[in-house]
Amino acid sequence: MMTKPSSYNPKYALTRWLDARLPILRFLYNLGVSFPVPRNLNYFYTFGGILTLMLVSQILTGIVMSMHYIPDVTLAFDARERFMRDGQFGWLFEPWHAVGSSFFFIAAYIHLARGLYYGSHKRPRELIWMIGVLIYLVMMATAFLGYTLVWGMMSTSAASVISGLFKAIPVIGPWLHETLLGGFNVGQPTLNRFYSLHYLFPFILVFLVGLHIWAVHHVGQNNPTGVEVKSPSETVPFTPYATIKDIFAIGVFLIFFAWFLFFMPDYMGHPDNYIVGDTMTTSPHIVPEWYFLPFYAMLRAITFDFGPISSTFGGVLVLMAAVFIWLFVPWLDRSKVRSARYRPAFKLFYWLFIVDVVALGILGAAPITESSVFWSQIATLYYFVFFLVIMPFLPKFEKTLPVPSSISEDLAKREAKAKEGWRLW
Repeated sequence: MMTKPSSYNPKYALTRWLDARLPILRFLYNLGVSFPVPRNLNYFYTFGGILTLMLVSQILTGIVMSMHYIPDVTLAFDARERFMRDGQFGWLFEPWHAVGSSFFFIAAYIHLARGLYYGSHKRPRELIWMIGVLIYLVMMATAFLGYTLVWGMMSTSAASVISGLFKAIPVIGPWLHETLLGGFNVGQPTLNRFYSLHYLFPFILVFLVGLHIWAVHHVGQNNPTGVEVKSPSETVPFTPYATIKDIFAIGVFLIFFAWFLFFMPDYMGHPDNYIVGDTMTTSPHIVPEWYFLPFYAMLRAITFDFGPISSTFGGVLVLMAAVFIWLFVPWLDRSKVRSARYRPAFKLFYWLFIVDVVALGILGAAPITESSVFWSQIATLYYFVFFLVIMPFLPKFEKTLPVPSSISEDLAKREAKAKEGWRLW
């Protein structure tokens, strides 16, 4: 990405005084106004702004809810219900925070899928990708901790099952389990720990998001062609061009968000979580929130033994590998062509991968049967084949389409096709 000197010009005495001592206004101007972005960005590139908005939304609603929450095993469930029913604007803030977490993950998955499709993980953007994956990992931890704070039957059951996986780790497993829970079972110390960490992690997210944005501004934004910017004429200032696009996309996104918030706030939840949690019993069919279901299906798929290794430990290994493998995507993908737009074979495997992840989500929500476990194993196998076989070895055999030499060439071709289409019509 080609950069140019800052065009910020303070007009007033106060702004000139501040710019000479602490150029924060210049920094914000360069960040959100004059930053050059490729001219051919589509609406899938607006989900970065949507995610930033959702993060701010979750932090603000979470702060409000924390003022009314009581981290006590006998009062936590009632405190949440009382705030939602009787607290000032509790009817709004509680479902806002709950529905917001789901839409936060929806935007994150679209953002991640877009980056994988257009090759945003390739050089020189490896660090951008890795920081993004770290953001996702912290999001998962934060969501799991928050889910436990509801202290419903499904929350306590899920906390007991997931934390119990740590015991399968050799040598340090029992110590990790007891340290996380504050004892041998889910109880008051667990709630205290989870409440503290759930409040802390969003601010870690803010730090990582700041690094993510900084890295993007340093090396420049990728684009659907995967071709680097060749001249300033191939870019436009972030404001007003990309800003207007982001505002429109955010508006459409918020329409769907508002529909679920006001008309179906409990649609993405589980009925068992409206029963007070009891650590002495568990739900008959334990499932996590929907955004964890693909990984939960992979965990359940490992129902056989690995020789001396127990199936539980095997499931933990598969679960951890399924998450952390995303960190190595920049080196697993050996293709010299960035965008899947010019890789027909990879495009086919990519969409099969998307279908595979959706199937894993459906299987993760299904009751455990011989059939569901079998198909979970097949889907888990393809999940890892995509990363460990298709990504590194497909580039040796695939025939790619001609890649445009520049963004300008791609735009000219698309404009010519559009004009030809109108002429024929």
